[in-house]
Amino acid sequence: MANDGVSRKEPRAAVLAAVLLVAACSSDSNAPAGGSGGGSSGASTTSTTSSGATGGTGGGGTSSAADFVGKLGKKNFLMGLGPRETNYPPSGQLDIRYIYLVGNKNAASAWPKWNQPDGQYATIVGDDARMHGAVPMYTMYELAALGDGNFMVIRDATYMPNFWADMQLLADRIKASNAPALVHLEPDFLGYAQQNSPGGDPKAFMAQVKIAPKCADLPDDLTGFGACVLRIFRTTAPTALVGFHASQWAAYGSDGKPDGAAVGRFVSQVAGGMADFVVTDILDRDAGCFELQAANCMRGGTTGWYWDESNATSPNFHEYLAWAKTLHDGAGLPVLWWQTPMGEPSTTPGGMPGHYRDNRVHYIFSHVREFIDAGGAGVCFGPGAGGQTSIGTDNGQFERVLNAYNQAPEAL
Repeated sequence: MANDGVSRKEPRAAVLAAVLLVAACSSDSNAPAGGSGGGSSGASTTSTTSSGATGGTGGGGTSSAADFVGKLGKKNFLMGLGPRETNYPPSGQLDIRYIYLVGNKNAASAWPKWNQPDGQYATIVGDDARMHGAVPMYTMYELAALGDGNFMVIRDATYMPNFWADMQLLADRIKASNAPALVHLEPDFLGYAQQNSPGGDPKAFMAQVKIAPKCADLPDDLTGFGACVLRIFRTTAPTALVGFHASQWAAYGSDGKPDGAAVGRFVSQVAGGMADFVVTDILDRDAGCFELQAANCMRGGTTGWYWDESNATSPNFHEYLAWAKTLHDGAGLPVLWWQTPMGEPSTTPGGMPGHYRDNRVHYIFSHVREFIDAGGAGVCFGPGAGGQTSIGTDNGQFERVLNAYNQAPEAL
């Protein structure tokens, strides 16, 4: 496995770069500027969860990738783009546009206040995505309000009422759009929670849940948290599909390697088996940036970041996809990759700011079927920090491969 699967516990601080998208969409944005953050298939079911919410378009439960994308009005393996990219490919060529919604201990600076009235930011970016033929994906990043890895915030009786109010506000905004949307819950948080749950049991991890207006009957633990999130969106915005984030470093097997099945099972337990998808990230920054240990990329040494595309030597893509398949099987959900680096292939390690090398775009677009076979439904691309290769600095790589892919997309 790549070093990314071994030491991934660094802050996704300064994820407020998502607000760059608002600047392109609205002249009255109050959003602060900043950098960007880090972090088994079966028949589709519609059933009642322990949260008491009946599945609508979201439905929940075990589903295939085809079921999942069908609920978004799609039929092919999805391609998406992230928040730093203020330019779109031609209309209709992009399936997903993801943005961060960031919380803060100071509620006045959290995402609901970035535009007026409260929550207008979510509406602006959602409308903008749909105008370009894409489904909006909201990456909720509120449980890092006390710092990435500080999971005590979920037990904070003064902070969590704001969290639950924000979940309801987003659900209300999605309901008003009457259109599909993706809700991606809390990059890396469940990884920290899994590592700090006695016996790996989410019922043993305390959370402030009963204080949520719709969830007084649910337990104050991580399973109650998952059920409450799902209840809010299922009952208010049935066009929303809800997915929880899975971190590769959250669990290890007896062989010392990342245990995807254990991570998948934990996510499934948190969601009561009723989530729509699971999100993970293959790497959040260009390999070349880590090779140089440049700013924002000082993690895990200088080697092992750029993978062998022939899959003959380690680390390589087949090794990673084997882990991803076990995640998929453990969670029983389609996998959506997120915040995938956009560098260009090179035989020369490193690079320079805006032009670090990476080969994930090249490999993924050349081997889409391998990602489908691992349980995948799509990949979203975007830099996870400042200074990375982007759609504006990749010499047209992303637009070329996206155009070629859309001539013959892979059906699910």
